Amino acid sequence: MHEEEAFRKSFDAKLARRILVYVRPYWKQVAWALFALVISTLTAASTPLFLKYAIDNAIVPRGALEALQRYQVLLGVAVLFMLVRVVDFIANYAQTYLISWVGQHVLYDLRSEIFAKLQRLHLGYFDKNPVGRLMTRVTSDVDAINQFITGGLVGLIADVFLILGLVTFMLVLNWKLALVVLVMMPIFLGVTTWIRNGMRESYRTMRLRLARVNASLQENLAGVQTTQLYSRELENEARFNRLSLDLRAAWVQIVGWFALFFPIVGFLGEFTVASVVWFGGGQVVQGAVTLGLLVAFTDYVRQLFQPLQDLSDKFNIFQAAMASAERIFGLLDTPEEISDKPDAKPVLRFRGEIAFEDVWFAYGKREEAKPHGNPEAEWDWVLRGVSFKIRPGEKIALVGATGAGKTSVISLVARFYDVQKGQVTIDGTDVRDYCQQELRRSIGIVLQDPFLFSGTIEENLRLGNEDIPFERIREVACFVGADEFISALPKGYQTVLHERGGGLSTGQKQLLALTRAILHNPDILLILDEATANVDSETEAKIQEALWRVMEGRTSIIIAHRLSTIRHVDRILVFRKGKLVEEGSHEELLGKGGYYAKLYELQYAQG
Repeated sequence: MHEEEAFRKSFDAKLARRILVYVRPYWKQVAWALFALVISTLTAASTPLFLKYAIDNAIVPRGALEALQRYQVLLGVAVLFMLVRVVDFIANYAQTYLISWVGQHVLYDLRSEIFAKLQRLHLGYFDKNPVGRLMTRVTSDVDAINQFITGGLVGLIADVFLILGLVTFMLVLNWKLALVVLVMMPIFLGVTTWIRNGMRESYRTMRLRLARVNASLQENLAGVQTTQLYSRELENEARFNRLSLDLRAAWVQIVGWFALFFPIVGFLGEFTVASVVWFGGGQVVQGAVTLGLLVAFTDYVRQLFQPLQDLSDKFNIFQAAMASAERIFGLLDTPEEISDKPDAKPVLRFRGEIAFEDVWFAYGKREEAKPHGNPEAEWDWVLRGVSFKIRPGEKIALVGATGAGKTSVISLVARFYDVQKGQVTIDGTDVRDYCQQELRRSIGIVLQDPFLFSGTIEENLRLGNEDIPFERIREVACFVGADEFISALPKGYQTVLHERGGGLSTGQKQLLALTRAILHNPDILLILDEATANVDSETEAKIQEALWRVMEGRTSIIIAHRLSTIRHVDRILVFRKGKLVEEGSHEELLGKGGYYAKLYELQYAQG
């Protein structure tokens, strides 16, 4: 399911419960934080009682008291009040620290789980979901969940505790005045429900548009060279601005709901205070209640509406978290189409026999409606009934026009994708029966555009395997022919590479990729994917020399367009529109005068 299709399929309660699953391991810290929260609630709710006692027993006493006695009462009230506030300070500090601690641990756990999930998803998922959108899941969406835990959830609990505590104190002091306050609650709940629903839709729209902005930003930064080459700065800027305007409109809608809440709650609060003063003042005049109680009730009302006002912030955080949770759990719930079987076989060592048996493969279904009476026509087939066998140690070249399905063969052998029909086997076993990690660890792949990580050259060659001695790294680099240029760098193997190997030539990156492939798979299976397509003749000669050395005794598949690579392989497989149309040696295929001969005339005759 595409992540946007997950919208409207979850409910707040269900999403909140899933978030709380990540809080469960830290229940002790949460329990202490809730205990501190109870203490803080009691101290806050007791504050007006000090005011009532001071007024009724010192400022406006019913009996005759000396001035000195009044001052002594006021001093005692003030000292006791400050002691209570110190307790409140300690409780608030403990609550804030503990919940923030839990929030950061949950943030780490959730971010790690999302990253691990992204590492396991099949490549087809990334074909449909832009990188910028996925980055939003790990960054801003996870942060929204953190805000929900540290601010929204605990803040909501704190506000509920405080409201219950204040209402309880008011009912105990004078139930008639308390009813005057409580009669406003249904009106308040109706207004907040209406605003909450509006906020939910607005936040959902905002998160979707934010993901689009991030995806556009990532795409334009990655393609800035092409943008400048074709002078598309103005067009790209206009498109990005349109997405930004949509995002701004969504935020303005959220702000509109948010701005509406405060005046409404403020008005209801002042109206309630006025009602208490009118009714309670009459009670004071009649002598039914004391002035201190009326003042305390007025303070209670103001305290009561403060957490009610704060609920707007909590709704803000809550709706942002629910919108983010929909997207995060939509990602985490994405089926892992390429997964290991429970009884997946380990890989000890491959002999290198590869077979395709009536393989039909498509990256996805056609976008148009399914044709009637022909179920196979709904797939956009890349390979159609392909069958061939590669013997152990045989060197094979794949030839064909762009889009003929050559690279798909490589992807299926490494099981980056699964076939829809037929099977791909290595040493007689379906690749779907092997453990994925061990299968790919036994396959060395050198791509046309090799990917290098930020870090030193040695780190890029090791890829985290600290068991490889440096002498072995240098030995393989010398064998491939990469040691010469590495040693010429200012810091040699400790030279720090920029993102994607910036600063190195294409040929140098190819040599590093070849070194890395051989270093991690010295005796198993080597697959090469257009490894010399974008290098100059001199560099190509160095790479080709290294290739022929490392291919000796290994099953090798080569996708290449240059005669120097193809003519010396054991066999050439010729693909056309997803089908295997010819196979044989270079001389045999030229002698047949078929499709390969035409490709030779078009692509290689001038070489």
